[in-house]
Amino acid sequence: MVRGDTANDVGRPAAPTYPLRFRAAETRGARIGRPLRLLGRVRGVDEALMDRIGRAFFEADDAGAALAAAMRLPAGTPGRVSHGQLREALADGGTGAEIGPLHDANGDIGPLPRDRSINRPISRQGTDLSAATQQPTELGEAAHEGARVGAEVPESLQRFLDEVTVVPGWVDWDLVDEGAAVLRRLGQNAGDVLLQLSLVGGYRFGGPADLLAATGALTGGTVRRLAETQEWTVGLSEPGALRPYGSAWRATVHVRAMHALVGASFGDPAAARPRRDPDNSDTPRWDTARWGLPINQADQAATLGLFDATLILGCRALGARIPPSDSRALMHLWKWVGHLMGVHPDFLVDDEWARHRINYHVLLAQAGVSDAGPRLARAVVAAQAERTYPGPAWWQPWRARFERERLLSMLTAFLGVRSMRELGLPLRPPWAHAYLLPLNVWRYHLLGRTRWGRERLDRWGRRRSDAILASYCAWPEPSASVTRTGAETGSQTASS
Repeated sequence: MVRGDTANDVGRPAAPTYPLRFRAAETRGARIGRPLRLLGRVRGVDEALMDRIGRAFFEADDAGAALAAAMRLPAGTPGRVSHGQLREALADGGTGAEIGPLHDANGDIGPLPRDRSINRPISRQGTDLSAATQQPTELGEAAHEGARVGAEVPESLQRFLDEVTVVPGWVDWDLVDEGAAVLRRLGQNAGDVLLQLSLVGGYRFGGPADLLAATGALTGGTVRRLAETQEWTVGLSEPGALRPYGSAWRATVHVRAMHALVGASFGDPAAARPRRDPDNSDTPRWDTARWGLPINQADQAATLGLFDATLILGCRALGARIPPSDSRALMHLWKWVGHLMGVHPDFLVDDEWARHRINYHVLLAQAGVSDAGPRLARAVVAAQAERTYPGPAWWQPWRARFERERLLSMLTAFLGVRSMRELGLPLRPPWAHAYLLPLNVWRYHLLGRTRWGRERLDRWGRRRSDAILASYCAWPEPSASVTRTGAETGSQTASS
């Protein structure tokens, strides 16, 4: 019997409260989370919070799930939502700019081209952080009404648009923009932490890694998929890009729709067997009793925690200075992103220490490493040889080797010896941290305390982000009939 089963009022077993993975490796989670407990000032285990996380494994994004169900209906069925309707709904108002088809001819999901044209706030919006209400602001109402203009849209699509176009009263655009500026200034440090501590670190736990492996999202075309996540996160740092109908807003909302489609595909026992992992043709259907729903609120909360507070701790560990004001701005930016992604309000916080507390309890709730984790981790390490680095052709193998060794060095310091062995990765001395720490102390503790220094860090961060993105983006372009979208980013970020 699944843990937490109860009987309903007619004597039949009720729906399970928790999946089998819940707290299946709690001692291991506590060991891995010991630094977080100390640095995050977490005091003890809150059983009420553990129960909330456990129940969230069986909770989905309701609006996204309804949209996915409507998109999977046969053509001509009343209430069906087509890919074209979703594209039009998310197009930038009045410009006709589209985000491309949701799938290519093979059912794969591609990236959303980065839009650098938005270098200013898209529109003005007043906010009231003190407002406890969730009523829409003026911009939210305008966007909400704009979504209704034109042809009648299916109810499920309208509900989805309602959730992403109506801006809650707690959103402070000045704080969101400042969070984007902080993300830009962190530059390569942010890229390192998100790849190593957030993405590869997430492979230490069964469930999300198994879903990611089952989609083939990293074991086939790893460099392209890593580029998509890099492109998405860099896009979030563009000024104004997260306003409704901005480039990063569209990419994020589109990822949410793709999460829902992946969840519907793997979670429907009556559906055809999903696309299998190319490394394992006998991949079974999703084991809901063991893992919970394929895309669930607990894993969504875990992913959000890997992108906000874990990013802050990781960059501090690399020597970057992130004062409380910068921390608050970063957390607020990711809170808005989490809202757009459909994360339940229970797991949306813009206080760093509240997130650390949630993250620690999420660690306790996890299962141990599964077979998928080592395969995904090795694919990320091997992908460093497939990137394209600046310089002549004869230099490429040497630079690729340096990047691989640098990655292993930083992973050893971030994850520890046990985790590296669990993931089947070779150990390396922490030499990368040894040179990054003094550099970042100079950049952020000395240079970054002045306005001129922060502007210089902003320019440096942009250059480094562009260079890293360029090194990942040399994959073969798809045919002219296939436009890449931001959806595969969703399958990756959902499972990171």
